[in-house]
Amino acid sequence: MEYRALGNSGCVVSAFALGTMTFGQETDEAGSHAQLDRFLAEGGTLVDTADVYGHGASEEIIGRWLARHPSRRDDVVLATKGRFAMGDGRNDVGTSRRHLAAALDASLRRLGVDHVDLYQLHGYDPLTPLEETLRFLDDAVRAGKVHYVGLSNFTGWQVQRAVDVAAARGFAPPVTLQPQYNLLAREVEWEILPAAAANGLGVLPWSPLGGGWLTGKYRREERPSGGTRLGEDPDRGVEAYDRRAAAQRTWDVVDAVADVAAERGVPMSHVALSWLIDRPGVTSVILGARTKAQLADNLGAAGLRLTDAERKRLDVASDPEPADYPYGPIGIEQRSRAL
Repeated sequence: MEYRALGNSGCVVSAFALGTMTFGQETDEAGSHAQLDRFLAEGGTLVDTADVYGHGASEEIIGRWLARHPSRRDDVVLATKGRFAMGDGRNDVGTSRRHLAAALDASLRRLGVDHVDLYQLHGYDPLTPLEETLRFLDDAVRAGKVHYVGLSNFTGWQVQRAVDVAAARGFAPPVTLQPQYNLLAREVEWEILPAAAANGLGVLPWSPLGGGWLTGKYRREERPSGGTRLGEDPDRGVEAYDRRAAAQRTWDVVDAVADVAAERGVPMSHVALSWLIDRPGVTSVILGARTKAQLADNLGAAGLRLTDAERKRLDVASDPEPADYPYGPIGIEQRSRAL
């Protein structure tokens, strides 16, 4: 396992992180604990969750694992998030001081710890003054409840504003950004990743396999019909079948990944993860698995390094081809310099 600095901080984390959105939902407690055991056995350190995962179940499962393995707490860099609704009250959502204070304390109770290493805003809140949110996070750092502050699902201008406000007020600065990023979702390279790079934020990509698309599980003209999450709801989330399948670029990317994987004799998932872990600015790729076997397979990508020719092949196939202005050819040189 490779280790990298957590953004512009002195904290070191594993290049692959364990995402726990499945805990308490698609993965039962025994399976979740088995994933944690395997992840740490492979040298993993960064464990990422959120209060909204399973409506608190994910944090509770991690908390019970930590209680069973108290000596492993120092081996885990523990990250969680707050923002989304955890109740029916009007103040049970958002990034106000009132909501985040309650949300953070509730997360600490569920996790059974007195602090988390990384506390992330789970999205921008247009209704709460950013100064209020960042002052609360700074207070949480000063109180010892949080070591580092992170952002998730922020746009480029929102990243820059958060960094600027924190700097102007002397608040604890954000050190990470958690966006969706994979071979099928590269639009973050236009503005979001350059904003992160310009401010020293480490990038923690979620959905690195595009909801399964980059594993080869979906086929042309074979609409899922019950065997997968897409079979149950083909319109769900970022991996929606009809939308993805209608784009020729999707199949160009899938074919390119399949070709490189076949030539290397490795699973497609390893190729997609290896491409992502070597992208500029990426600190740790968040792996989300339903089973220990899936996690073990994904962790196998840690030993794969693509050649320049293979990366170029994937880059060309996955280029989202933005409009000429301002993200197309006229901005290529500026983007390459920023990254």
